[in-house]
Amino acid sequence: MKLQKTVIAAAFAAFAVPVSAQQVTFMTGPQGGSWIPLGGALKGMWEKAVPGLSITATPGAGIANVRGVDEGKAQIGLANSNTTVDGIEGRPPYPKKVTKVCQLANLYPQYFQVVALADAKVNSYADLKGKALVTQPKGNTAEMLTDMILKANGLSYQSLSKTNFQAAYTDAVSMMKDGHVQVFTLGTTAPASAVMDLASARDVKLVPVDDKTFNAVKKANPGHNKLIIKAGTYPKQDKDVPVIGYSTHVVAACDLPEETVYKMTKAMAENVGAMSAVVKPIEGLTAKDMAVDIGVPLHKGAAKFYKEKGAI
Repeated sequence: MKLQKTVIAAAFAAFAVPVSAQQVTFMTGPQGGSWIPLGGALKGMWEKAVPGLSITATPGAGIANVRGVDEGKAQIGLANSNTTVDGIEGRPPYPKKVTKVCQLANLYPQYFQVVALADAKVNSYADLKGKALVTQPKGNTAEMLTDMILKANGLSYQSLSKTNFQAAYTDAVSMMKDGHVQVFTLGTTAPASAVMDLASARDVKLVPVDDKTFNAVKKANPGHNKLIIKAGTYPKQDKDVPVIGYSTHVVAACDLPEETVYKMTKAMAENVGAMSAVVKPIEGLTAKDMAVDIGVPLHKGAAKFYKEKGAI
């Protein structure tokens, strides 16, 4: 009798699990960054929107997340559009082409900012020749873009008087404050707290991207777009400054069920407020923004939703 009860209980337990039950892994960001809390908000939103969906969120980083999804270690990930495109194209730091990663949605812009001391006489990227510069360690998004803008202007790190590769923005800001370097490049949201900190101690200016440089960067990697840092974003910034931009976006395994991804995309479009409460730059996100082509193939489920909304 006891055995029979156990068998019956097990049978009921099996029926209690929805037929559509799905266990997926979601790679977010490094500890201390905004991707982990954003991942938590998305997990809750998606599990509510898709009956039977169970998400395990794990820490990650842009490039690692794309590789994780491609290699089947995860089914969803947060990433940066430009380095995801590098994976699609099979460029370093990826060992081979990424073939199983699809685009779900763009979330918010990141701004590549070239900040110069006001007295350094840097009015264009060509003026970087002979200057001392600080950027992030090699292989980081902003460092790769720094290398690209130099090359687009016939320059290289050897054309500069000095190049420093610093992991921490605080160290880079200290070097600028002390006058050890004249130019600081970084990729982040605007306003960036590091630039605000620097501007509180020194007069600085944002160096605008010119059309020739932007077109060269866009041609090399379609994951980039042109953004504007509005006048007044930083102290003494009296005009709009065009810069190179890229997106934080969500990628998904191309073989994740179409209906699941459709519902996930729909849930995001309907809960922009919940996402922007965690990461402010998401404020005002529209289905059209989410659907912008960044050079990564759209997942069928996401495409179905965007077509319904007239976003593509």
